[in-house]
Amino acid sequence: DLGRNVRFLERGIAAAEVHYIHRALRTIFALRKRLQPGVLSEVVAAYSANTSNHSVAECLRIAAAALGGAPASEAAEARQQAKACEPEACLFFCLLAQLYLLDAKEYERGAELSRALVGVVFSSQRRTVDPIAARVFFYYSRFYEINNALSAIRPALLDALQTATLLNMKESKAMLLTLLLRNYLHYKLYDQAERLAAKTSFPADAPNNVLARYLYYMGRIEAIQLNYSQAQTHLLEATRKAPANAATAGFQQTVHKLFVIVELLMGNIPERSLFRQPMLKKPLQPYLELTHAVRIGDLSQFQAVVSRYQDKFLQDQVLILIQRLRHNVIKAGIRSISVAYSRISLRDICFKLHLDSEEDAEYIVAKAIRDGVIDATIDHEKGFVKSAEIQDVYSTSDPQHAFDKRIAFCLNLYNESVKAMRYPGSSHRKELASADEAIRRERELAQELASEDYDDDD
Repeated sequence: DLGRNVRFLERGIAAAEVHYIHRALRTIFALRKRLQPGVLSEVVAAYSANTSNHSVAECLRIAAAALGGAPASEAAEARQQAKACEPEACLFFCLLAQLYLLDAKEYERGAELSRALVGVVFSSQRRTVDPIAARVFFYYSRFYEINNALSAIRPALLDALQTATLLNMKESKAMLLTLLLRNYLHYKLYDQAERLAAKTSFPADAPNNVLARYLYYMGRIEAIQLNYSQAQTHLLEATRKAPANAATAGFQQTVHKLFVIVELLMGNIPERSLFRQPMLKKPLQPYLELTHAVRIGDLSQFQAVVSRYQDKFLQDQVLILIQRLRHNVIKAGIRSISVAYSRISLRDICFKLHLDSEEDAEYIVAKAIRDGVIDATIDHEKGFVKSAEIQDVYSTSDPQHAFDKRIAFCLNLYNESVKAMRYPGSSHRKELASADEAIRRERELAQELASEDYDDDD
């Protein structure tokens, strides 16, 4: 398998086509399950002996040492058969070594090897390095994250992002943007993450798995920055870009947890079918109880759910957003009261919403009226709230806004589908030209034969 992948890499380097590089990368996870460090160490040692590039040779040496080395006789035999190691082959072999060290929990050696690999990526400026370099950067960040030292690699990631942008390495740029956003979010540097996203552009043709993670991080940043509509859009796209299978169950659960909170903060109630999906039913149980408390506007039940699952919400990093829901619970309660009662005293509102005083109830109701949550008036002298008559929703502009939102989504989906379509290159035009020329010659020959037959008949 390693020999076949090396041939794919050599063909990709010779033709300067990343298609062959991707074919080699497709077998990475199959090789990971049955990887033998002795065999890989033997191949790495053989290639390192015949390499003149200093950074590549140093990286291969570190990889061979981390894998444990190979017997001298086997290494000498393999060294005679090996060719000079190109940067793409070096990155591919060391990527396998990274996976082995990650599975063996040798994180310090993995971090050392990753630093050497970043040097190889910087020293090579060929477009065929891009697909492998993106995966190298991912595990580079993963090793440092496990070692709880993500801040140490932030300058290196920023330098790599600048280099990838200048060299038009689209996959590496997409991966580095995602890793930097994760780095900033890990240390709760939301302002820096927002500035990074505002000053950079994410590649349109990035792989779906990288795009889904990028959209999730953007959704979290927008939610923290109070831009709930943008956060909802990003999270919804993230759930659609990520494949729905057992391998991505954890990502789907994480995105949907944040999506439920953002929906509640926007004043919407998520559909119950979302909580009934087998993959999401158990992880979203606390969020279902939270949604129920917000829907009925029961402040005491909301506080009980938050206190009961506080550790869970802290682990999911959504507690700061849930604390903002208190006002939404009160607004939902006021909305249900205004629908049920045409006239109600402030004292009864204070009792139903479990508020401290009538003054608090008066202030909250006045704010709800100003925000357009309810259509009512307050009689300050007599201390009651009078609700206006319920008007027909179809006489308002709400249906127009709903249709506009759906049409914009359909147009966006159409534009993305057109961008995702692949068109054949210009090489087929030569074949068509030669085919047209052959057809023209056949027709001329047929005409000549027909004319000769005619002359013979004369």
